[in-house]
Amino acid sequence: MSEYVLSCCAACDLNPEWMERRSIEYIPFKLTLDGEEYPDDMGKTFSPRELLKKMEEGADAKTSQISTGDYMDYFREFLKQGKDIVHVSLSTGISGTFQSACLAAEELKKEFPDRKIYVVDSLAASSGYGLLMDYAADMRDSGLSAEELVKWIEENKLNMVHWFFSTDLTYYIKGGRVSKTAGTIGQVLNICPLLNVDNEGRLIPREKIRTKKKVVKRIVEKMIENADSGINYTGKVFLSDTDQELGDQVESLISEIFPQLKGRISRFDIGCTIASHTGPGTVALFFKGKKRVD
Repeated sequence: MSEYVLSCCAACDLNPEWMERRSIEYIPFKLTLDGEEYPDDMGKTFSPRELLKKMEEGADAKTSQISTGDYMDYFREFLKQGKDIVHVSLSTGISGTFQSACLAAEELKKEFPDRKIYVVDSLAASSGYGLLMDYAADMRDSGLSAEELVKWIEENKLNMVHWFFSTDLTYYIKGGRVSKTAGTIGQVLNICPLLNVDNEGRLIPREKIRTKKKVVKRIVEKMIENADSGINYTGKVFLSDTDQELGDQVESLISEIFPQLKGRISRFDIGCTIASHTGPGTVALFFKGKKRVD
């Protein structure tokens, strides 16, 4: 039994069964749908596919970060068991939840002076965040102490490579991430933006690609360019989506090009927190590779 708890936010976009098997604890984000609040608890209460259906029917979806009080209640349960905590948060380039967790940890020092809470900024999102957590679970299981694991995460988190594309700009326009004019033109021209997460954990548009077929090809080219050992990559690959057909196309192309990976790609839904901002038509690809430098 580990002497510390490995923890993260539900926005790591894995699934409850995966988290239980890897012994990773998680705290839900909050989703508001047409004024009613739900926990984003990896689909236990409300599945991402249900959310997308309701959004397409016109429902208004919003998210809110985890509060300091919520973190205190969550952390306290582990501290009462005599456990230290290594908590890895959703990227500060996307959310302020890291600051909430830090404030909670500081407050709880007064209540539990003999316990330690380490809060780490993942600089990651969606199942790329999940990929970092899965590797962290490997390192914990290899015998690393809490302090050693924190050091390993800090040294390796920028090697978790993130590439996303979207074929539907509706929710980017609605959320103000793309102007209405640019978004409308993009829709007419079948523009599918290709984005990645930079070294500050921010989601950055990199290329504007016309047609779904070309963007599927391009995201796999990015993997060839950036994965450890190129097409001979043998590490973990996590693929999440809000469009299973497009996700299938990306998986098929990876299996065709990377000889070691056929049947070894882990698939997930993009969770409610992230999906409420991207909407349908999004595919995200994650693997270990070249360190992010911009």
